Amino acid sequence: MAAAAPDSLQRAAGQFLDYLRDVRQLSTHTLDNYRRDLDSLAYYSRSQGKPDAAQLDEADIRGWVSQLHRRGLAGSSIQRSLSAARSFFNYLGRESGQPRNPAASVQAPRKPRRLPKTLDVDQVDRFLDFADDAPLGLRDRAMAELFYSSGLRLAELAAVDLHDIDTHTRLLTVTGKGNKTRTVPVGAAALDAIARWLRVREADDDETALFTSSRGGRLSARSIQARLRLQGRRTGMHQDVHPHMLRHSFASHMLESSGNLRAVQELLGHANISTTQIYTHLDFQHLAKVYDAAHPRAKKVRQDEPE
Repeated sequence: MAAAAPDSLQRAAGQFLDYLRDVRQLSTHTLDNYRRDLDSLAYYSRSQGKPDAAQLDEADIRGWVSQLHRRGLAGSSIQRSLSAARSFFNYLGRESGQPRNPAASVQAPRKPRRLPKTLDVDQVDRFLDFADDAPLGLRDRAMAELFYSSGLRLAELAAVDLHDIDTHTRLLTVTGKGNKTRTVPVGAAALDAIARWLRVREADDDETALFTSSRGGRLSARSIQARLRLQGRRTGMHQDVHPHMLRHSFASHMLESSGNLRAVQELLGHANISTTQIYTHLDFQHLAKVYDAAHPRAKKVRQDEPE
């Protein structure tokens, strides 16, 4: 029995792959990816009774993308398939002289945005309960307090110098992303912890860093991460505590208490308020829990009670 002749889309895809191999000279790996993606499109188009590439419109491409999504493909994989389809239709447009790309405006489904992990207030209090009064313990407590007090990034805290903190105004000047400086308040607990650390701080004569290692030089970002993780384990936390978790906790707790998104944006040093808005989701989660626990109509009706 003779093999069935390839349909129009398959033939065109074969010509496109030859072009990619011979003219563009793409790697075998890349060609295999293109082939799989176009085979998927050809299979879908046949299932819709449209074996010719010219028959496909934007609705068909959206249907194909939806099918890929239902099959569980990751957003990045679907985006790659769409990229292959766009390149294919651009090629057909150049060959026919009639540019028409039904995949041009179709987007892959966005990945659900992962909410940052935070600690609640009780967890933060437990984490900041340093029992170690040795110099390293005093230093680590000062670092942790400053992270949570001012919502600093790891690189920002590692770069803090002695002269950056004004203890009279209780303000700290830090340099953030894009080499932009901002001034943030420092809480009383953090200032007290820093003062206790400074009384035992030992450093090289020319070292200006606020936080120094046992060798006298500036403490590295990696060492700061390791020390926070160690403190979390000492206090029995069920998850590793890292600097960004304290920053997220600062932002979430500030927003819960104040509701002032713009102020939180300024404190965090976000260039765009849309970056800060992720914390509103955390705030809504908190409000939902309060509502569910307090509102008499929020609880589910018991099965043995009439609705």
